[in-house]
Amino acid sequence: MKFDGFDWDSGNRAKCQKHGVSIAEIESLFLGTQLVAPDTLHSSKEQRFRAVGRTINQRHLFIVFTLRKNAGTLLIRPISARYMHTKEIQAHEKEIP
Repeated sequence: MKFDGFDWDSGNRAKCQKHGVSIAEIESLFLGTQLVAPDTLHSSKEQRFRAVGRTINQRHLFIVFTLRKNAGTLLIRPISARYMHTKEIQAHEKEIP
């Protein structure tokens, strides 16, 4: 997935960090291998996506995000983030060993 950066403000930063996930961990997920799928249940106003994968610290994350275009750049705007549960990790490991 090619993108130019991240779109952060006080609203999405606070919501993403409420589960103890740092901004650096969230951004690092997109530097490695992740599974991305549309989040069709929550895409009524804008197209949303779900991403699962490992951070640079090898923690498993689940992130909901949208894409924003700003002055010709494509930015990832995280909406929420949390660490994955054991069953979610096991399912993810089957998809990406």
